[in-house]
Amino acid sequence: MIDRFALHRRRGVRQFVKFGIVGASGFVVNLVLFTLLQRVVPNHAAAGPYYTIYSISFLAGGVSNWLLNRVWTFRSSSHPGKEGLQFMTVSVLALLVGLAVSAVVAPYLGHGHKTWFVATCAGIVVNFFVNKYWTFRSA
Repeated sequence: MIDRFALHRRRGVRQFVKFGIVGASGFVVNLVLFTLLQRVVPNHAAAGPYYTIYSISFLAGGVSNWLLNRVWTFRSSSHPGKEGLQFMTVSVLALLVGLAVSAVVAPYLGHGHKTWFVATCAGIVVNFFVNKYWTFRSA
């Protein structure tokens, strides 16, 4: 007899690993765009421009993550518009978590790559579980 729970756990582990790989690619998109924008935007070390740059790069990584997670991680066949809106809603939630973490750690680390790294990592678990059980629940 097949243990359905063991199969589900393995599937969840596979999805988590795939989600991590996709997340790493989004992390790279985010990092590259963040770095490029830092070089272009004047006074990027100040709080206002930092939060704008962080938000733009974070959401760009989110868009690439949604597409790859839809096609590869969760192999979803749900309505792409509804799913995209849900995924981006989760991304905005994770962005808000990242911005809150940035506000907490920036006084110690500055408005640069160290703060970006800590803030970006803060949303990974929230992103996975909310997307798995809400956005891609039918996949």
